Amino acid sequence: MLDISLLTWGVTIGFIILLLAVDLALAAARPHHVGFKEATAWSVFYIAVAIGFGIWFGLQFGNAAGTEYFAGYIIEKSLSVDNLFVFVIIMNTFAVPDKHQHKVLVFGIVLALIMRAIFIALGASLISLFSFTFLLFGLLLLYTAVQLFRHRNEDPDIESNLMVRGARRFLPVSEGYIGGRLFAKEDGRRVVTPLFIVLIAIGSVDLLFALDSIPAVFGVTEEAYIVFTANAFALLGLRALFFLVKGLLDRLVYLSAGLAVILAFIGVKLILHWAHVDIDESIPEISTSLSLGVVLGVLAVATVASLIRTRGLPDEKAHAGSLTAGKVKAKDEPQE
Repeated sequence: MLDISLLTWGVTIGFIILLLAVDLALAAARPHHVGFKEATAWSVFYIAVAIGFGIWFGLQFGNAAGTEYFAGYIIEKSLSVDNLFVFVIIMNTFAVPDKHQHKVLVFGIVLALIMRAIFIALGASLISLFSFTFLLFGLLLLYTAVQLFRHRNEDPDIESNLMVRGARRFLPVSEGYIGGRLFAKEDGRRVVTPLFIVLIAIGSVDLLFALDSIPAVFGVTEEAYIVFTANAFALLGLRALFFLVKGLLDRLVYLSAGLAVILAFIGVKLILHWAHVDIDESIPEISTSLSLGVVLGVLAVATVASLIRTRGLPDEKAHAGSLTAGKVKAKDEPQE
């Protein structure tokens, strides 16, 4: 195990909070449409920050640790694209004005980081106490992979989300977004705005994504620090990536299938690791470098195949994929 000092933890968390604070301040101070140039600049910046951190981390703690970080980062970055699909669905479902989408995404990223931090702490504790946690994580990822592949042509039904339905039932909701505020007064009474409901929807979806992404990155490293930083730096660039590629997302028709393959592969890796430790050391393990190669290869194949498919069938639209059965929208049916 790596010897990560409290000072290193503190500086890392402080740096991540600073980046989030700047993003949130910009969103609150100047609500506006984020154009392609601005989204590109921020995306390049966050990727550069993640790469710079990985280089420093590898020099400080060794090449093996650096490889684990980059493998975890790429896994989380690929899974975060599925987050983007759902964010697009949520934005469309609740008709979020373009100028407020920046703020929604920043809040969503903050919620995702908080939930992932909780799950990382729980996962690291369980792994340190019980080696069969790797088996449980592996089986969870295999189940998720099967469900995602089965329902790869479906989208999550946001309106039927239990937390969203509960909020609509028990909270007074305003008609409009009222300047992008979460709470307001309407006809003399306190109300929540639709933006508050949007954040509940994103938070509940983030919870489900955390259940998959944390076991996935534990598949390439047991270091809680690497799991946290890989998640954090992958999520930090999510806001800019949303505005950069939301038009391209519709064309990634095989992405959900590709992510299902990645989750299944990592699930098998975790189960083999458990068997190697608890059953017989002769049982082979899958190396981190091989995992990195497989993840990059699957993403490349899924992306290229998707672009070829949609070039020939321009009306074909990608779906986020769902873990439960739901209504499959017809290709010519508009998003609600």
